[in-house]
Amino acid sequence: MTATASRSTASGETPEKTTTRPAAAGQRTVPGVFGSIPAELVADAAVEHPLTAGVPRRPGRWYWRDLIATLDPVADAAEIHRITSSYEFPWDYQRALELALYRTYCIPSVSAVLEAAGQFRDHPQKRYDDTALLMVELVEHGYDSPRGKEALRVINRQHARYDITNDDMLYVLSTFIYEPLEWIDANGWRRLHPNERLAAFHFYRAVGERMKITGIPGDIGEFRRWRDDYEARTMRYDRTNELIGTYTLDLMCSWYPEAVRPVVRRAVVSLIDDDMTRAFGFPRQPPVFRAAAYAALRARSKVVRWLPVRRRELGSRGTENKTYPGYPVGYRPADLGACPIQPRDRVAGCPVAHGPDGSPSGGVVA
Repeated sequence: MTATASRSTASGETPEKTTTRPAAAGQRTVPGVFGSIPAELVADAAVEHPLTAGVPRRPGRWYWRDLIATLDPVADAAEIHRITSSYEFPWDYQRALELALYRTYCIPSVSAVLEAAGQFRDHPQKRYDDTALLMVELVEHGYDSPRGKEALRVINRQHARYDITNDDMLYVLSTFIYEPLEWIDANGWRRLHPNERLAAFHFYRAVGERMKITGIPGDIGEFRRWRDDYEARTMRYDRTNELIGTYTLDLMCSWYPEAVRPVVRRAVVSLIDDDMTRAFGFPRQPPVFRAAAYAALRARSKVVRWLPVRRRELGSRGTENKTYPGYPVGYRPADLGACPIQPRDRVAGCPVAHGPDGSPSGGVVA
């Protein structure tokens, strides 16, 4: 983000007014796994986010919540959401967003596009990492930062390759807002502050506007009612739902030793609600399994409640990334996705992509 920041922290200290600038301002490029990376895409967190740069030596357990209470949920939506998802609830947000994406696969028109694309079938880990990291780019650096703008170009380019309705895009956006809010209020170590709920709404609403999604409701309650109505009309069983759901479930199980994978599979299926279970065609789990899964989550939160305040964000560092090691200087957002962008600074001469025979291939670099 490029805006200046000058606000009082929860401890009563007022950080000096600071303007975001690239960390490597004196360098033209830095090396990366896939090619050189411009210095403007290598951010310094202390300069980019002055509100979280100076944490008191002995902050209270409610330090971040109290700081958030002093901020504006509209003007400071991006910063509030970053603190909530990267400092207060990084593990919860990652799990909740996984379930949010899982929920979207219960809409036949969504799962049909994903099945036709073939990424979940052929490269499930890469597809998962691309999605997770592109979203992390927006949260960690802001949608109007150099890295955030490049991430949005990648996202928009990927979506433009398929025939996706505006309503399906709007529905996916809604799950990014409401699934984490409901997950944390039910299973987190504390309930969310009203500013955190509103900030999540305004953050993703701004992201949706930059993705050219139309008809985004301007009220958090109105958007939730729209989402519920859309699910009532469209969430139903389809073979493509079952295929995408199974590919993703197999991927989640693959992260654990083979001996415990059957338990992981039952735990994941136990965490989804009855509507999702029916839409995927999965066997309904006994109530005792569901109760045990949620009891384990709440037991974890009781432990987290007594841990020290997190002083270092777990945005990109907390993302389980197996495809692109070396974050954040190992790659840039343009390197992500099924069809990566070839940035102009890596192309000499004509910005139109050419095939092996030298003829234009029809793609234009971003």
